[in-house]
Amino acid sequence: MNDRSTQSPVLEDGVVWPEDAVEVGRIVDAWGVKGGLKVQPFSADPQALFCTKKWFLRPAEAAAGAVTKPGVAEAAKPAASKVPPRLSAPRFLKVKQAREQGDVIVVTAEGLDDRNAAEALKGSRIFVSRSAFPTPDSDEFYWVDLIGLAVVNREGEALGQVVDLIETGPNCVLRCEAEGTERLIPFVSAYIDSVSLADKRIVANWGLDY
Repeated sequence: MNDRSTQSPVLEDGVVWPEDAVEVGRIVDAWGVKGGLKVQPFSADPQALFCTKKWFLRPAEAAAGAVTKPGVAEAAKPAASKVPPRLSAPRFLKVKQAREQGDVIVVTAEGLDDRNAAEALKGSRIFVSRSAFPTPDSDEFYWVDLIGLAVVNREGEALGQVVDLIETGPNCVLRCEAEGTERLIPFVSAYIDSVSLADKRIVANWGLDY
């Protein structure tokens, strides 16, 4: 997803947050004892995480409705010496190495030298600059570019707006919503006639009653 909440802030290390920052994954845990990270990509194709070594982090979002019971906050608080402080502000992360390992990406980065430093970033949201993405082939698209596009059928009838992509193995499925109606349209040539990023529109061979 595109990050529109911040107007290019300057981070503590002097690096400027990119205006075209796109959220591409999340740090789920520490990896090993030397400051490695486990990262969950937001797409089955994690190329957005490999396209640049410049990552930008935001703190994990608090769970909606999470509250602390009055009178027990201090008693429930873990000992400070045992729990590393979590990321509390946007920061820049310079990646040294990243590779796939099963369903996650394992990463080493500058400035992370032990497990405590890595655990402090657990839950952090990962953003990269959209301009860093490699140019795809003419018939290929990044999932982030499809989110928000309007979908119409051959008759010009509105099918909805792309709100998500679902990985089904061999291909993706567009999840479209319009006025409370959800449609799942396979993103394959049999059903997709054209995609125009410039016009922000997808034309599909799909009926309103499908």
